[in-house]
Amino acid sequence: MIWIYGDNVDTDVIIPARYLNTKDAVELSKHCMEDIDSSFSKNVKSGDIIVSGENFGCGSSREHAPLAIKTCGIKAVIAKSFARIFYRNAINIGLVIIENSEIQNNVNKDDVIEFDLNKGILYNRTKGDEYSFVPYPSEIRNLVNAGGLVEYTKRKLGL
Repeated sequence: MIWIYGDNVDTDVIIPARYLNTKDAVELSKHCMEDIDSSFSKNVKSGDIIVSGENFGCGSSREHAPLAIKTCGIKAVIAKSFARIFYRNAINIGLVIIENSEIQNNVNKDDVIEFDLNKGILYNRTKGDEYSFVPYPSEIRNLVNAGGLVEYTKRKLGL
């Protein structure tokens, strides 16, 4: 399923501040997006994708926001643009984020979206459309594939 949101989805609606008394990712995921979409945490499934507009993840620099999204099972967040601190926090925890300015206006909630991080291509399998994005550099791909910076570092150190 595709969860479609507009511009300026800030970290306060991704994970409201009233739940920041825990760092437990599972607990955070239970409240993910609840102030913008009360159905999200009850209905999100592993492999779902969020598609949004400009400036996704603006607001506070809390890394709880991408962590809550990832723990819900979201496969990727595709947006026209991301707040820079959210972008880095997402990469650091291994959440796939893709910048593309076209897909938001050309996707429905039941469309099947796939992506190729190596080639920088988004596929809307339902409509037969393709969209491009700047592919991740190999270092970032490796970091995301490892599950984030901590796991990547552990592997590099042989821990």
